[in-house]
Amino acid sequence: MKSIVWFAIGVAAGFVAAHQLNQTKQGQEFFSSIDAKARAFGKAIAEGYHERDAELRAQDERPAVG
Repeated sequence: MKSIVWFAIGVAAGFVAAHQLNQTKQGQEFFSSIDAKARAFGKAIAEGYHERDAELRAQDERPAVG
């Protein structure tokens, strides 16, 4: 139970620190950079998923060799 309390305190402290940092110009630039990188990463994952899905669907549509 103690660890849950410390975890919650850490999360709350992190939110407070992020909020304070986001009020500065440098903080806003930092979070914008992080956001852009996270979005690019998510886009790359989605593109890879869709490419692989298309490959697997193309394999399923081929007639069985035998």
